[in-house]
Amino acid sequence: WVFLYEKGYQTQDSIISSVSVKLKGLAMTNESSLGPHIWDVVDYVFPPQGDSSFVVMTNFIITPGQKQGTCPEVNTAASFSGHSFCNLGGCGGGTDERPQRTEYAVLWTSLAELELQSDPINPSIKLSSPVFRDVSSYLYPTGLMTGKCVNYNASLKTCEIFGWCPAEVDYHVPNPALLPEVEKFTIFIKNSITFPKFKVSRRNIVESITTQYLKKCTYHKVTDSLCPMFELGYVVKESGQNFSMLAVKGGVVGITIDWNCDLDWPIRYCKPIYQFHGLYNDDSTVSPGFNFRYAKYYREDGMEKRTLYKVFGIRFDILVNGKAGKFDIIPTMTTIGSGIGIFGVASVLCDLLLLHFLQGRDYYKQKKFKYAEQEPSKSNKKEKELDNAP
Repeated sequence: WVFLYEKGYQTQDSIISSVSVKLKGLAMTNESSLGPHIWDVVDYVFPPQGDSSFVVMTNFIITPGQKQGTCPEVNTAASFSGHSFCNLGGCGGGTDERPQRTEYAVLWTSLAELELQSDPINPSIKLSSPVFRDVSSYLYPTGLMTGKCVNYNASLKTCEIFGWCPAEVDYHVPNPALLPEVEKFTIFIKNSITFPKFKVSRRNIVESITTQYLKKCTYHKVTDSLCPMFELGYVVKESGQNFSMLAVKGGVVGITIDWNCDLDWPIRYCKPIYQFHGLYNDDSTVSPGFNFRYAKYYREDGMEKRTLYKVFGIRFDILVNGKAGKFDIIPTMTTIGSGIGIFGVASVLCDLLLLHFLQGRDYYKQKKFKYAEQEPSKSNKKEKELDNAP
């Protein structure tokens, strides 16, 4: 078993690997905030240059035309408990009175270590030198609370913030996903490996793959198991997940490439094996999916503005594993010696069981051992004859 199946006659080496990817596909949306829009690789792949870990955007929320200023926080934040600084003024109760504190005003500029001259909201309030204090209770994820309550809509007041305005509204995730075409996109994986001990290098584009075949093939685990071109929908399906559901809030899929090579055979027999795994639990209710934000900045009328994107996507992690073995006299002799030693130990164990623990141990002792008596010497024999004489 150890010598043949586990290849105890070989020395082993681990893998050094490099991975690069290329994606192809176009998608189109017609959202009110953008109008008709074409999405290509540069728009929906992060990072666009391709790596062993990358994200393909499947859904998004856009907040266009943001600029630095003051604005009401979104409705969900107004009902968030613990922000008594804003609620002291009766926020949500129909009044816009400010809390009876003036030190909140220094928070805006003391963070930038600037000298304060007056309250930025009420210039009649003169402030002394900046006072640095813990501002964590004044900060929202989207900005810094000013302490005022302002109209969020005709029937509701919320806390005013200073930050990028208007504030992002991200609690309505589009369903179904806005980029369903991603399911038909293709990914081309190039994997180069090296076994440094044996000075052997290999690529996943093996000898049987030609340029013509590569242009038309798509990976299938039965019919095209060596094709390095993968359809994203097929990859997600093989990982045991539903693409339409995964595309709404995102997720993570693992692509493993296994190289197990016996270098005692020609190198053409060293081929990759692809497998796909879902790395997120679909049943999780705490922080489900995968998302992140990025922004596109521009200047308009001399003012810096940005379009904020909250991106939901599928992150693909490509993991490469492998080992190679080749005949070596040292492990061969070591394995043979170990095997011989094991046989010696086995005989001792068998004797121990047969002669001391089994019910028929007395019978086995009789069969294993012969009892012999020492033959009397000639002198003793002669004395015995004299004693027996009349």
